[in-house]
Amino acid sequence: MKIICIGRNYSEHAKELGNAIPDKPVIFMKPDTAVLKGNDFYIPEFSDDVHYELEIVVKISKGGKYIQKESANKHYEEIGLGIDFTARDVQSDLKSKGLPWELAKGFDGSAVVGNFFRKENYNLESLNFSLMKNKEKVQNGNSKDMIFAIDDIIAFVSQYFTLRVGDLIFTGTPEGVGKVSEHDILEAYLEDKKVFDLRIF
Repeated sequence: MKIICIGRNYSEHAKELGNAIPDKPVIFMKPDTAVLKGNDFYIPEFSDDVHYELEIVVKISKGGKYIQKESANKHYEEIGLGIDFTARDVQSDLKSKGLPWELAKGFDGSAVVGNFFRKENYNLESLNFSLMKNKEKVQNGNSKDMIFAIDDIIAFVSQYFTLRVGDLIFTGTPEGVGKVSEHDILEAYLEDKKVFDLRIF
């Protein structure tokens, strides 16, 4: 299983981190060992500034290579939510040296993956999702604000990587990312339904 992540896919998030708006998808990867087991997230000892980033996640149900945008919707049947935990201090240091981000993005437990739901039950062109931290809404996103839509992402990624059944695509986070601290409670909502919660240690 591959975990393919899209960076800077919401313009307001790119702006809040001082990044340029991309003209094609920004891609990075997480290993399968990044998937968090259970509902407890432990802040790693190498970071003092871990940020939550809530995202729509797509599960690939049909593999392919060089997938055309027009047929991309045949390659996934389910969507869900996930959190891309990011060691922001580590990432900033790596970026300042022109180095890859994997240490900041791919560490164990850095990919929260919730339950998946049939895509036909949702309007993927205007899908609301949100994150609560300690009962306060900190992120509020809608898929219509993506710079690159799901089908565009699948078509682009498959030019470079063969997609296989079970691969996950994290489609990018809206503005409002922020630091987690011990004892925080995070709750993720798809439309008005809570789909997972996490405790931070």
